[in-house]
Amino acid sequence: MASNNELHEKVKTLLYSLTGITLTENKEIMISNRLDKLKRNTKYTGDIETLLNEVEEGNYIKEFINTFTTNKTHFFREEFHFEDLRKRVLPEFDKANKPIKMYCSAASTGEEPYSMAMTVKEVNPMMRASIIATDIDTDVLQHAANGIYRFQKSSKEFPDWISPQKYFRRRIQKNLAGDEILIKANDDLKNMIVFAQMNLNDPAYPFEPHEFDVIFCRNVLIYFSIEDQNKILKKLFTHLKIGGTLYIGHSENPHDLINYTKRAGQNIYIKIKDI
Repeated sequence: MASNNELHEKVKTLLYSLTGITLTENKEIMISNRLDKLKRNTKYTGDIETLLNEVEEGNYIKEFINTFTTNKTHFFREEFHFEDLRKRVLPEFDKANKPIKMYCSAASTGEEPYSMAMTVKEVNPMMRASIIATDIDTDVLQHAANGIYRFQKSSKEFPDWISPQKYFRRRIQKNLAGDEILIKANDDLKNMIVFAQMNLNDPAYPFEPHEFDVIFCRNVLIYFSIEDQNKILKKLFTHLKIGGTLYIGHSENPHDLINYTKRAGQNIYIKIKDI
């Protein structure tokens, strides 16, 4: 029987081969907890080692990926990016009456793409805009497509320039704690977004060159090695238009793109030429 260390190394190897995600050395407790969760999610009755062998042979792939991917997010996370989108990027498209196409590369449970959509609506409710939002985890994508969230009325999650009641309907549900309510995204927001499953570690992406005016790639690259981060950013970059804007997370770095971009703010980069 394999030791815990051997099982954990197998998890790391499998996760990297399937997703490109690299687990660091201090994730042992998390791995143990997620292995227990994997058994529950698959209703597997054998031991963990045999279950991991099954994954290695091509079974329970979706359940394995969904269990071991991390989905921490909230509405308007790193609000200054949405401020830049609202004040600098969107008015140019609105003034020229041009449609804008945006990509969210780590949709998670949907808060980020819905925040992008709300920002568009604040600039002009009639603005022509479309958002493609992808994630590798099919469970969170379903959550995002449903567009139903727990929300505390006392929360500061939405910036002052957003009125959540314009974009969400309250849903009645008993047994919620304190001032917590359920809210559901309205159809105007939903119709702007297409959710799809995609692996950022795939060798190529199903988009056209120069397809997007804006790309959000935030707080996802930290789960990849530096080498793979560079590969992902370069692939994304090919799908960004010249003059388009790339938003990345606070702990991430554009690495090899410096000579092809102009910095427009904190982790905000404008593409000035192709690689």
